Amino acid sequence: MKLEVSAKGVYPIAPTPFHEDGRIDFNSIDRLSDFYLESGATGMTVLGVLGEAPKLDAKEALDVASRFIKRAPKLPVIVGVSAAGFASMRTLSSAAMDAGAAGVMIAPPSTLRTDDQIVTYYAQAAEAIGSETPFCIQDYPLNYSVVMAPGVLKRIITDNPSCVMVKHEDWPGLEKISTLRKWEAEGSLRHVSILCGNNGLFLDFETERGADGAMTGYPFADMLVELVRLAQSGQRDAAHDLFDLHLPLLRYEQQPGVGLSARKYILARRGLISSPAQRKPAGAFTAAARSEVDYLLSRIARVDQRAACKPLAA
Repeated sequence: MKLEVSAKGVYPIAPTPFHEDGRIDFNSIDRLSDFYLESGATGMTVLGVLGEAPKLDAKEALDVASRFIKRAPKLPVIVGVSAAGFASMRTLSSAAMDAGAAGVMIAPPSTLRTDDQIVTYYAQAAEAIGSETPFCIQDYPLNYSVVMAPGVLKRIITDNPSCVMVKHEDWPGLEKISTLRKWEAEGSLRHVSILCGNNGLFLDFETERGADGAMTGYPFADMLVELVRLAQSGQRDAAHDLFDLHLPLLRYEQQPGVGLSARKYILARRGLISSPAQRKPAGAFTAAARSEVDYLLSRIARVDQRAACKPLAA
């Protein structure tokens, strides 16, 4: 199956699980894949920022992607192929598609500054991976320092038929979604899927602005599935109530340098990965931060039992 502009729902960003010694934990990949499928996810994304892709060599990256794809053959899998050069991007993209990936995700290098540079880069990237490979634009200025105005996204989408999705992570970005959907309604822009990141921090209103769902690493993918379902079925108050319950933890995890540690810690508490270990270089997750996450989980668990997960051994 290939990624299409009709994609919607929740595509969890999967972490790459590691053992304490830095080896890839393939059994945890299997558990995560099973969980995403059972939770009602409509796809998943691997080798993104949460996947610690820069810490993997080329073989490891393909091994990780292939394991996720093999374990969840019913879910379309998007593989992050961002690289410093097009040769590496082309190699991983081709191998991932041969392994059964639905499409690839491409983030802009931080060296891009002008609109024309950004548009040219994506045209060259699309050429490098081949016109038959569907791709998703990762629009994440906070991480990549590349700002794409709506007009820039419009040019990329118009110039490249193989662009089928935008991963929207701009902040603030609600007006960007509205602008893209307005152009679509007017007929000046073809439809593409818009899935939102930023840990779901604005997902409550992003869905109302026209986003098709979420693509983020929040460790309660099952909650995100429920939230998107409520929003898309017109149950606005119920969707916002669920969002508001999780908002303190969503906000906490959005801290740069802390989010990955917190997310892996929670996934380990939920029994979905064996260890919260990150491959080095890794940020510290202090006892104070751990205690704060435990407290936030306990507050959510008063209403949502998904957060009532077993503490990890100290």
